[in-house]
Amino acid sequence: MRMDTKSTFFHGKIKVLSVVALAAGFLFAVPRAAADDDDCRERTARAEHKLHEAIEHHGYNSRQANHQRHELHEARERCWRERHSWWNEHERRWHNDHDWDDRDHDHR
Repeated sequence: MRMDTKSTFFHGKIKVLSVVALAAGFLFAVPRAAADDDDCRERTARAEHKLHEAIEHHGYNSRQANHQRHELHEARERCWRERHSWWNEHERRWHNDHDWDDRDHDHR
């Protein structure tokens, strides 16, 4: 059976383009996952810092500290929704369980 040269050439190009597109997808997916980790870690660290500042300047039970506790909770929840883990700034590690304590900054 004789194959048309143009048809073979066309199918070969499609295969090459498919492989290139798949490889490009992998190349861009890996940095995005790392960027998501960095975003979650930075967002949580920033919320932790702001909470500590609010407690230091306004007191443990102040309106400002309670607001920052809420912001920290939201940062942790967002990480949980996006990657099913959350960053613990004090331990400097990721947690894979939904086990944070929203009142963990209430101790003196």
